[in-house]
Amino acid sequence: MTHQSNSPEASQPRLKLVTAEADDQQLPTVDGPVDLEAVLAAWHTATLRLERTHETLCDEVARLTKELEHKNRELARKNRLADLGQMASHVAHEVRNALVPVSLYMSLLRRRLSEDSGSLDILAKVEAGFAALDVTVNDLLNFTAHRNPQWQTFLIGDLVEEVCESLGPQLEAQMIDLDVDVPPNTLLSADREMVRRALLNLVLNAIDVMPDGGELVITSYEGAGGLELEVADSGPGLSDEDRRRVSEPFYTTKQNGTGLGLAIVYRIAEAHGGTVTTANCPEGGAAFTIKFPRKQMRAAA
Repeated sequence: MTHQSNSPEASQPRLKLVTAEADDQQLPTVDGPVDLEAVLAAWHTATLRLERTHETLCDEVARLTKELEHKNRELARKNRLADLGQMASHVAHEVRNALVPVSLYMSLLRRRLSEDSGSLDILAKVEAGFAALDVTVNDLLNFTAHRNPQWQTFLIGDLVEEVCESLGPQLEAQMIDLDVDVPPNTLLSADREMVRRALLNLVLNAIDVMPDGGELVITSYEGAGGLELEVADSGPGLSDEDRRRVSEPFYTTKQNGTGLGLAIVYRIAEAHGGTVTTANCPEGGAAFTIKFPRKQMRAAA
């Protein structure tokens, strides 16, 4: 059995060790001085840092929420377009099949009524109605066509001139001044027929909004991102709702419009990897710009 000493000498080293440890840690005591100003300053700094972090997180959440809403709208639009495309394709083919024999019968009827001017006038109105219906069917078929572009390189200036010449009588009849600013040496690699139809639809829309005359301006610009082809008019411009819904199929502000013209333009641009932007001109009217990526645009030597 080991004897433990209770003498002061035996416990003295242990007391010194505890005292030394306490001195090294510099533990605060209740009676010691406290720098409240430093504590409050540290608290204020931490609070500001937390507030900035909170604001940053809120901004990021708002940004992600807005981006998610945009993606959801775009997904819903594409799903809606797919459903409408299937329906429109079926209707268009059925209507076109029915129009073929009717057109033939009207041609035969015109021969029999060659000497009856009154009947010929009525027949001409019927033919005009069928022509308008044929245009609608063609719009439906072009809207539902999902063919890939047939790539070729061509002068964009020649294409613009071709479209404007085909609409020359209508421009003159409505007293619309035409201003074309397209460099003659600009080459574009794309589907020429698809680009021609997109440009034609934009020009026809511009003509429709200027029944009492105005100015039609067609320009092209080679920027860092590629080629931009713009069609601007001096009409009434676009409302906020029009700009928001202009790419939707069957949305139109025209009394007799199908609402497919601009939807076709958007689809053609997407098929080429491009985009369509809309804006109201400062001096009045609206401008539609088709942007083709640089890889599909080349300048002639």
